[in-house]
Amino acid sequence: MLGYKCLHWNNLKDLPPLKDPETFSLPASIPQWPPGQGFGSGTISLGKLQIIKITNFEFIWRYRSTENNNKRISFYKPKGSLPKDFHCLGHYCQSDSHPLRGYVLAARDLVDSFDQQQKPALVEPLDFTLVWSSNDSAEEEEEEQCDKSDRGYFWLPQSPEGYKSIGFVVTKSPTKPELNEVRCVRADLTDNCEAHKVIATAVSGSLGVPLFIWTTRPSDRGMWGKGVSAGTFFCRTRLVAREDVTIACLKNLDLSLHAMPNVDQIQALIQHYGPTLIFHPGEIYLPSSVSWFFKNGAVLCEKGNPIDQLIDENGSNLPQGGSNDKQFWIDLPCDEQQRDFVKRGNLESSKLYVHIKPALGGTFTDLVFWIFCPFNGPATLKLALVDVSLISIGQHVCDWEHFTLRISNFSGELYSIYFSQHSGGQWIEAYDLEFVPGSNRAVVYSSKHGHASFPKAGIYLQGSTMLGIGIRNDTAHSNLFVDSSSRYEIISAEYLGSDGVVAEPPWLQYMREWGPKVVYDSREEIEKLVNRFPRTVRASIATVLKKLPVELSGEEGPTGPKEKNNWYGDERW
Repeated sequence: MLGYKCLHWNNLKDLPPLKDPETFSLPASIPQWPPGQGFGSGTISLGKLQIIKITNFEFIWRYRSTENNNKRISFYKPKGSLPKDFHCLGHYCQSDSHPLRGYVLAARDLVDSFDQQQKPALVEPLDFTLVWSSNDSAEEEEEEQCDKSDRGYFWLPQSPEGYKSIGFVVTKSPTKPELNEVRCVRADLTDNCEAHKVIATAVSGSLGVPLFIWTTRPSDRGMWGKGVSAGTFFCRTRLVAREDVTIACLKNLDLSLHAMPNVDQIQALIQHYGPTLIFHPGEIYLPSSVSWFFKNGAVLCEKGNPIDQLIDENGSNLPQGGSNDKQFWIDLPCDEQQRDFVKRGNLESSKLYVHIKPALGGTFTDLVFWIFCPFNGPATLKLALVDVSLISIGQHVCDWEHFTLRISNFSGELYSIYFSQHSGGQWIEAYDLEFVPGSNRAVVYSSKHGHASFPKAGIYLQGSTMLGIGIRNDTAHSNLFVDSSSRYEIISAEYLGSDGVVAEPPWLQYMREWGPKVVYDSREEIEKLVNRFPRTVRASIATVLKKLPVELSGEEGPTGPKEKNNWYGDERW
């Protein structure tokens, strides 16, 4: 065992050196934002705590997989001295497969809100508990024969009663960290935290004890969630449920949300970051403005009422408020020729409708860009090398799609974009985005007919990518685009209050369906498709087709932006 262990670490040492990840910067400089209260100031008040974002890191230790030399996870701590009275809360880690770009928060007590009768907001831990080390030797004599220069030790701060730990500490020495390395936070100033995505599974020497490492996020998210991500990681030597976490995140107790942007700053953010939305060159069903759709004959239908009602240009005669009781829906014009005309949209009138809301306890701002299309076209099914048009399946009246920009309120820097894709979506970090040359405006690709959002041009398969069977989402460069940095309308920003700063359009208060329910005879269509293939493969193809998305069996009339889960909640990530 001794020889194996030493060989293991010697193998690590003998691996060829790899370059450290480069630090990521946006392609263009960030402008000076219009004056305001706290947005872009570099510090944020959480009520009893003031926090700053640390992005300047000092390297601590790197885990390198012996099976895959390209798989490396690096651990960092804040570099140099922190500003006066600010304290580190935990260390940071990330994969070396992408540029260095992350943060951890440092915090200090707000003197003017310090109550002498209360305990301090921040205290040193009582001790540190060793969670895992890359050296699993129990014999001192073995340690003396093995190389000690590249080992990592993971420590959990032991918080006093009434306090919680926010992050872990990593060292290259088996000696416990100094108690002043981090601070624990008073429990009433923290919120529940959950493990999110597995960053890596590190394995120590001969015993092969695994360490599972996750990113963390607040359990309480969404528009009014108070949880604040500290940027730290969570780790444990066994897999656990996401809610079984022994560290916490911070909580924003400042109801004023002073770090959120004002109207002038919102305008500047949209104009600086607003993406260009590119439609497929073969797209037939283009977007339009909502008012163009209404002016060109859209009608309001009521259950049990044979008379359809024309809709005002701004939607003022639509039923307001309430919930989707399925008593009303919007439909295309009654005249067949006008229906075909409206289906194709009107790119010249189209714009992005922007909802601005707090994220992660008001430390970030989400700019949610909504695009409206009068019609959603039919889907295309990919069966290995064969593409089959589903003719009618997937078609429905009106289509609301969106993408979301997440902006740091510390600096006004773009961090990531959420691309909504049918019933799901994905967050893409800024370093993986395509930008309009010379700007910080990303490119968003809209899929042909379905209008789902994607970060790159290409073909995305919704189904079984392994078997090459599923619904195609085709994206490509074209001259059909909408520049949201100039063609936009701010439709809501609830945190600014109801003093008329941002007036919500009447159509936004329409909570019913924006199209009639469509029921497809998908079973019959699938049988027709399967019968086109040789008998030897029909059974396997039919099995996969039955597992395709629910859009193939029916489509409820789409609802407007305010009825979507992400209006008040967080994006699915």
